[in-house]
Amino acid sequence: MKSLLKHRLAWPVIALAALLLLNQVFRPDFLSLRMQDGHLYGSLIDIMRNGAPTILIALGMTLVIATRGIDLSVGAVVAIAGAASCAYIAASPEPGSPVTAATAVLIAVIAGLALGVWNGFLVSTIGVQPIIATLVLMTAGRGIAQLITGGQIISVSNDPYKSIGAGYLLTLPISILITAAVFILAAVLTRRTALGTLIEAVGINPVASRLAGLRSRNIIWIVYVFSAVCAAIAGLMISSNVTAADANNAGLYIEMDAILAVVIGGTSLAGGRYTLVGTVVGAFIIQTLTTTVYTLGIPPEVTLVFKALVVITVCLLQAPKARNLLSSLKAAPKPAAKEKVAI
Repeated sequence: MKSLLKHRLAWPVIALAALLLLNQVFRPDFLSLRMQDGHLYGSLIDIMRNGAPTILIALGMTLVIATRGIDLSVGAVVAIAGAASCAYIAASPEPGSPVTAATAVLIAVIAGLALGVWNGFLVSTIGVQPIIATLVLMTAGRGIAQLITGGQIISVSNDPYKSIGAGYLLTLPISILITAAVFILAAVLTRRTALGTLIEAVGINPVASRLAGLRSRNIIWIVYVFSAVCAAIAGLMISSNVTAADANNAGLYIEMDAILAVVIGGTSLAGGRYTLVGTVVGAFIIQTLTTTVYTLGIPPEVTLVFKALVVITVCLLQAPKARNLLSSLKAAPKPAAKEKVAI
């Protein structure tokens, strides 16, 4: 039991299970699933579907953080991807055709690639600090999205495009299947090839890895491009779910949730070792927290405080010093009972 609690995923999994049980207590049907019109419905499905964009962005953020970097621009990339795709559909002569939807998706992905290359160029080639390099795009990105939409909310009507965020396939929401596919791809590339080891090497000691002949610059490019593409796909999900592009609010503060998910999942902000599974668990905790807030009827003005308390608790439980302190308190010897003196 003690060995299980020492695992880096132990406390995040316990926290997620506790949140789910708490919701089950207040809503007896919370964990139930039902089939309707060939689709699975239920609170768990809603958590996975609503958390899909955060999971996608957190997966890309995990690899960036593993190289001692940070990507604050993912929210802006979400807004740009949604704005570019919806603007194209709205301006197309056939706004409802599948070809238009496919082209819009391609435009969004290419935009993500270009923005990822830009971030990678600033960090790896120019040598700009990651937080500054991505802060540039974080600030300018929403302005770019506003220019694309003309400062307006662009509404579209395209069923194939809408299915990305609101459609179903094999009884499950398509957004969940897309997220699962990206997770599997990332896991295979980083755990079944040398790429994962190279990312960890760059994060642990970039100087030593460079002296050993490792092209750390290329690795950094790869992770920033992957992060931006994940953000672009998340932008497609968000915009297609509401069939509109809101350049001002789409993806707003989602980078904070992604970073929290990565930290809760057990990946260190100092770089090096990382866990994709832990990131997914962390993202589910963030999304389940939001659901719990509505379930418990917590006032909106204290929602962020409630989430902060839970996140801080989980992070403290994962800290080695906190775990050692708990272990020492449990192992502290009990005072010996006083012997009775016979008279």
